[in-house]
Amino acid sequence: MFSVIGIKLYLVMILKKEVYTEKLTKLTYTKVEGVSTPRGRIYDRNYNVIVDNKAINTITYKKEKGTTTEEMLAVAYKVIPHIELDVSKLTKRAKKEFFLAKYSDKCNKLITKKERDKVKQRKLTSKDLEELKISRINDDDLNTLTEEDNKVAYLFYLMNKGYTYAEKTIKSDVTPQEYAYISENSEKLDGFNTKIDWIRVYPYGDTLKSIIGTVSTSTQGIPADEKNYYLEKGYSLDDRVGLSYLEKQYEDYLKGEKEEFEVVNSHELRLTKEGKRGNDIVLSIDIKLQQEVERIIAEQMVRAKSEPNTNYYDHSSVILQDPNTGEILAMASKKIVNGEIVDNINSILTSPITPGSVVKGASMLVGYNTNAIKIGERMLDECVKVAGAPEKCSSVDNLGVIDDITALAKSSNVYQFKTAIRVNGQEYFHGMKLNFNQSSFDTYRNMYHSFGLGVKTGIDLPIESEGYTSKDKSAGNLLDFVMGQYETYTPLQLSQYISTIANGGERLETHLLKEVRESTNNNDLGKIIFTKDRKVLNKIDTKVEYMNRVKEGFYAVMHSPGGYGRGYIDDKLNSAGKTGTSQSFIDTNNDGIIDTETITSSFVGYMPADNPKVSIIVTSPNSSHPNSKTDYASLVTLRITKEVTNKYFEMYGI
Repeated sequence: MFSVIGIKLYLVMILKKEVYTEKLTKLTYTKVEGVSTPRGRIYDRNYNVIVDNKAINTITYKKEKGTTTEEMLAVAYKVIPHIELDVSKLTKRAKKEFFLAKYSDKCNKLITKKERDKVKQRKLTSKDLEELKISRINDDDLNTLTEEDNKVAYLFYLMNKGYTYAEKTIKSDVTPQEYAYISENSEKLDGFNTKIDWIRVYPYGDTLKSIIGTVSTSTQGIPADEKNYYLEKGYSLDDRVGLSYLEKQYEDYLKGEKEEFEVVNSHELRLTKEGKRGNDIVLSIDIKLQQEVERIIAEQMVRAKSEPNTNYYDHSSVILQDPNTGEILAMASKKIVNGEIVDNINSILTSPITPGSVVKGASMLVGYNTNAIKIGERMLDECVKVAGAPEKCSSVDNLGVIDDITALAKSSNVYQFKTAIRVNGQEYFHGMKLNFNQSSFDTYRNMYHSFGLGVKTGIDLPIESEGYTSKDKSAGNLLDFVMGQYETYTPLQLSQYISTIANGGERLETHLLKEVRESTNNNDLGKIIFTKDRKVLNKIDTKVEYMNRVKEGFYAVMHSPGGYGRGYIDDKLNSAGKTGTSQSFIDTNNDGIIDTETITSSFVGYMPADNPKVSIIVTSPNSSHPNSKTDYASLVTLRITKEVTNKYFEMYGI
């Protein structure tokens, strides 16, 4: 037996000493993380800092092992006269927990002998008893608390929030006096200390702030509904994370790396890993162009609201995009709420509109692809009448005999109606019965989807609407479909649509990220660690000659005599585009019932027509309504388009 033991000792202590030493080290190693480190900066495409970090003085509390509730209350009463806290955030539950802590003897009497016996019988737990006590603390009890007690109650809540022995942020951005008191008296105020924390700052104010998103505070920590997700990734409960939009989308890049320490003994820590600011992201946005676009929208909205027939008009949106890469150059929306102009950029992603004639480029391609029409084919523009439906006309009752280019230039609805009837397997005659043919709807819808209409654009944000796809199977709806009056699409989808036409038929993933750079210890740019490449989602299934014919039609919209886009963009910019006017319906008194018809005006385009460098969409929902005493229609969409494109030319040239 002694021989066996001796051999084992020899193996452990001599031959495998290093193996077991390493195992022992791992078993006894305790890692402690430092405080949260600043996030990465966010730059625009020209490397202007649009989101940065600012150091702030912060008061923290960390409960030491062995500290009793009575000792926590005592130190809280010492501290509270020297710091200001927002007591309005004190909940009734927190007040009850404080009352329970301060008057524990009184609260013990709220439990019956029978209930205590159930604990011994393991029918109730100690935690159950605590909950019973809290439920039996009434308003009369809470009303006995003084103003000072309520302040301490909120501080006590902050001291206990989260893990018991984790460091809690009590107050950020404290005054010099508050910071000095805690710093100078930390040895007497067990658990209280000071540190330098950080907050996000925005050098360009509120510009683009909504789409940048928010970051949780050190008191908020990780969201409760995503706790498991973040904990599995190694986060702590009080870590700060991106809560929305770009801050959330690029959390993995932007988050900092905290310092790591090894616990040497109960009183010493040894630094094992340096902390590091998060990586920096560079956006495709030009922040100065963004500011100009926002200014133009706001000014033109104010002007429009002074015009007649704009009762229900309240917002306009603009997107400028590089059609060759999918990059967003500027994206803005403003809304008037109670006379104030507020940011409305989220609606670009989530609020679909009825687009109107801007989608006729896609409709025309269906006609070419199915051989329903041929390039240059001429048709009589006349009011169309099918059985069971009222007459449908172009915006001008009769354009005469026109070809496909003129049909786009002057936005002929009838040309699209007659084409759609052929796609449906019929030929138009007055009073005919239009058969329902699901394949016709599918053919049009598939073409629209291939342009990004009615499907997600792939934009790098956590939220995006697909628009509205109707399930109504009335045959007559096909005629509404082809002129943009049947389904709804977001402004972002319209931007991807016109960019796809501009570049000749490649639907590119829409994105805001341009590149990621490694963080540095100063204001210098770090090395590039990731570049966002252009991504082709699909190519439009059509012939080059058909796509070129649509582009020729869009050029005619802007430059031919009587083209509906004349005046939207200065001729010197050599643009192409398409106007759109659509019927919309709104609920004017918020009773859940749609009660008023309005008119939505839109524009999509690109420039220069022969070598597109930028696409633009402008939408102004409910900019007029047809049942008013005047038929005046505001030109707000035209004015915004012209000013924005002129500003782009001024900044970039063509």
